[in-house]
Amino acid sequence: MTLDQVHRSLAAIICSFCLAGCVQAVPPDLLAALEAIDQDLIALRAPESAPEEYGRFVRQWVSLKARIELDDDLIRWPWETSDLENELRRLYSMGERTVSQLHERQTAQQRTTQEKVARLEEQLHAITSRVESIDGRILLGEKVVQTDLLVKQARSFFEQKDFHRAMLAADKADHALKAQASLLSQELGRYADESRVAYWQSLAKQTIDWSRIHQSAAIVVSKADRELTLYKNGRKVLSYPVRLGFNGMLEKRYQGDGATPEGRYHVTDKRGLGQTQFYRALALDYPNAEDRRKFDLAKRSGRIGSTRGIGGQIEIHGADNELLARTLGCIMLDNPNMAALYEGVSVGTPVTIVGALTKENAVALTLSELTQRRGEI
Repeated sequence: MTLDQVHRSLAAIICSFCLAGCVQAVPPDLLAALEAIDQDLIALRAPESAPEEYGRFVRQWVSLKARIELDDDLIRWPWETSDLENELRRLYSMGERTVSQLHERQTAQQRTTQEKVARLEEQLHAITSRVESIDGRILLGEKVVQTDLLVKQARSFFEQKDFHRAMLAADKADHALKAQASLLSQELGRYADESRVAYWQSLAKQTIDWSRIHQSAAIVVSKADRELTLYKNGRKVLSYPVRLGFNGMLEKRYQGDGATPEGRYHVTDKRGLGQTQFYRALALDYPNAEDRRKFDLAKRSGRIGSTRGIGGQIEIHGADNELLARTLGCIMLDNPNMAALYEGVSVGTPVTIVGALTKENAVALTLSELTQRRGEI
């Protein structure tokens, strides 16, 4: 082998060695890892939940990728350091920490949101059933439907893993439920007022005493219990469940409010078959003098509009036209019970309608439960 051939062989060996020893300036697996970090951050909703951290990561990532594309020196010796690679590795570490923090944060948020939504669903079911039991749905109006939609919306967002929006919907539903409980307490709080209950008890006792003294029939209706009781000679002779107006639990204020009036009344007319569309009916003298006094006072104070009327035609009757009965705020019995009551009274029979007869009445207990649940939401 000539000297020239030897030189060429040595040069080839050295060149091959050099090429074999060179490495890429930026390892492909590092770039792939950073791309994966970026995807993880997006999956964890970092743009919404951690905008500052994600924005910082993206800005650095975009800048470093631009440097990679502009860097002409794509290979280096293994022992050479690469500032670009070091910056990429620092960015990877930062992104990895952010992913870990967001994952922990999301796990905690998921647990908190799940508990909140589940508790709201349970509260909504309980409150709805209790509201139905005291005829409060009409009073609340569309609020019940709106709250139900908010709770369902919160559940939907939770299932989509959008915990932030789920919590926003849950907070709105929470506020709505508390507002409903507050409204019911405001409108029906008199059922839990001991002085008001004592007054109602006094009215009922006076009516029963009148029945005993005059050896006559008298009727007492408890709205909270939805019960009508007939007394004769001061003794209870029958008791029947009743239905009230669609806003029956409220204190009657004006015509068309659907409330059943409270106070002392008398039977002014007995209407038998063919005389009423309600099977049989006992007409009452609503509005009486006390009703008119309260109505006039409320009108003068502006609590009732100037165009409102006081109403009338309140009866105790059967169930041939249930829809109209609920519209007028009358007291309705099933027909067999109405027939028995009809035979037991006469024109002039006292009828006392009260909100409740005990402090532990159904409405007061419901309001107490709603107040307790409101604090648990």
